[in-house]
Amino acid sequence: MPEGDTVWHTAVTLRQHLAGRTLTRCDIRVPRFAAVDLSGLVVDEVLSRGKHLFIRIGAASIHSHLKLAGSWRVGNRPVDHRTRIILEAGDIRAVGVDLGVLEVLRRGDDGAVVAHLGPDLLGPDWDPRIAAANLIADPGRPIAEALLDQRVMAGIGNVYCNELCFVCGRLPTTPVGAIADPLRLVGRARDMLWANRFRWNRCTTGDTRAGRRLWVYGRAGQRCRRCGTLIAHDGTGERVIYWCPMCQR
Repeated sequence: MPEGDTVWHTAVTLRQHLAGRTLTRCDIRVPRFAAVDLSGLVVDEVLSRGKHLFIRIGAASIHSHLKLAGSWRVGNRPVDHRTRIILEAGDIRAVGVDLGVLEVLRRGDDGAVVAHLGPDLLGPDWDPRIAAANLIADPGRPIAEALLDQRVMAGIGNVYCNELCFVCGRLPTTPVGAIADPLRLVGRARDMLWANRFRWNRCTTGDTRAGRRLWVYGRAGQRCRRCGTLIAHDGTGERVIYWCPMCQR
């Protein structure tokens, strides 16, 4: 599931392969932008902001959001009905697949689509004090809801949300006003994403072996790694939540 660390890593990968190179092919398979052809122009930069990714080329900016299943891949990936964009620079091919958002913006205006976001957990604007203040602005709001709000801090998705609730020992439904040290919680969020920024398979437990990487997410019915209690889950809401009935109160 793409979250801020995945998008940051994707931006790094695309930047390494495309930045400074001239596009020889630009094939956008979204009706509104199908006529846009940026071939012949140089890719100036690739950057991420929270879960948003920008490829800036001349006066244009290709903005994408991976949503739940999207990805950018570099290499000779087969092109099929899920392909939304193909960018080539000589022998380099970058393909955007199942992108939840894909649009071409004026480069000078692309910041408007992310202006509402809180501090980026992996960005130069990261400020833990602002993030902590945003987190507890509404004391009655459930922790999970606040963590997933990109206006609080940008980059957390459902995996990190569940893992953070576990490490802070609180149920996802607990009001944020019950958090004893919000500054510590946003610091843990930053630490988690920072540690995983170069990994495709994220790890929050410190044990990178297969099947041992996460505390609770996706582990319904399995035993808690701390206390042995069976991990509970609730899939009735918009997002599936996981928790340990013993470790989280």
